[in-house]
Amino acid sequence: MEPRNQTNASEFILLGLSEKPEQGTLLFSLFLCMYLVTVVGNVLIILAVSIDSHLHTPMYIFLANLSLVDFCLATGTIPKMLVSLQTRSKAISYPCCLTQMYFFHFFGIVDSVLIAVMAYDRFVAICHPLHYTTIMSPRLCGLLVGAPWVFSCFISLTHILLMARLAFCGSLKVPHYFCDLTPILRLSCTDTSVNRIFILTVAGMVIVTPFICILASYALILVAIMKIPSAGGRKKAFSTCSSHLSVVALFYGTTIGVYLCPSSVHTAVKEKASAVMYTAVTPMLNPFIYSLRNRDLKGTLRKLVNRKITSSS
Repeated sequence: MEPRNQTNASEFILLGLSEKPEQGTLLFSLFLCMYLVTVVGNVLIILAVSIDSHLHTPMYIFLANLSLVDFCLATGTIPKMLVSLQTRSKAISYPCCLTQMYFFHFFGIVDSVLIAVMAYDRFVAICHPLHYTTIMSPRLCGLLVGAPWVFSCFISLTHILLMARLAFCGSLKVPHYFCDLTPILRLSCTDTSVNRIFILTVAGMVIVTPFICILASYALILVAIMKIPSAGGRKKAFSTCSSHLSVVALFYGTTIGVYLCPSSVHTAVKEKASAVMYTAVTPMLNPFIYSLRNRDLKGTLRKLVNRKITSSS
């Protein structure tokens, strides 16, 4: 039996969302529009929180950081796909693939932890309103914002170091539109058990644990809301949480399916569909979900847009 040809890959071939060339123009137009909406929406939220002193509170600081992460998460994957669709060049060099993989997981982990942090912020605001400013001190807010970035840096770097030790053989075609861990691991002809164990361990830390914390926070929030005597007070409390719950459902519903379901149930179509949700759809929708149900943020965004229109005219 001949030994398999092992090699350090120089480049991979990203097959993209569709292998039908006639769908390229439609996909390019669709994802270009989605990316532009994502950029404009998230940048407006960051600017609004930055320039309005009334929004310099923990909730809006966390929201501005989430918008920054969503912008970076989309920027790490969508532009490369747009270039590939336009030029019909599907190759990506090995170093660029690892770089894209690093930043995708870096911002994805920060995103997951920040969503849990925002759930904790809502828990303190609703369950302990009189002690909110004391509990959510500037020091704690800085820790809750900074810790996910530092933690994610080390986790993502470990992923890349484990990936860099692998050798590849045979076809280097990736049935995806960006370099993700699972599709790349399938192309390796060396032992990937350590990589897969680390993926499951990290998924438990950055997906399951934050998700459980979110569920616990909202269980306590629900108990506190039901104790509010007035219907108007209960409605207002529910309103402050509904936008965040929508984001939780969008983000964790797809990531849990990709990284925690058995590999036997994975298909290329399901993986790409889930990836589109958390790299394109969720970052695009988050600014609308938060701004449409927030009077203060809507007011600041309206002033910001009117100021830009006035200055340009």
